[in-house]
Amino acid sequence: MTQLTLALVAHDAKKDDMAAFVALYENDLRPFTLFATGTTGARVMERCPSLSVTRLKSGPLGGDQQIGAMIAEGRIDALFFFVDPLSPHPHDVDVKALMRLALVYDIPMALNRATAGRLIESFRD
Repeated sequence: MTQLTLALVAHDAKKDDMAAFVALYENDLRPFTLFATGTTGARVMERCPSLSVTRLKSGPLGGDQQIGAMIAEGRIDALFFFVDPLSPHPHDVDVKALMRLALVYDIPMALNRATAGRLIESFRD
């Protein structure tokens, strides 16, 4: 398998869920180059210290835009963005822009654990 680059983003209420998900699939994710927004990356690294995760800025401070730029530059192969649909998000415009870029550049995007798990299974082939 060619080394793929995966971006990890999670709303506040989903950060622990993302860390638990990454821990569950840690061996599958080890070959990936991983980027994450600041706090999400910190939670993942606390839970899975053996994984190499490049932390960008926190989402509201520009991390979403950093990942969006990487998508536009062709540097991200897939986006796992665990969304909290039940809470308001002050930087919702940034979130929508990131999701729009994933759609425009036609990269796989998982918005929940179920879809992310299926994508990882598809990468095994």
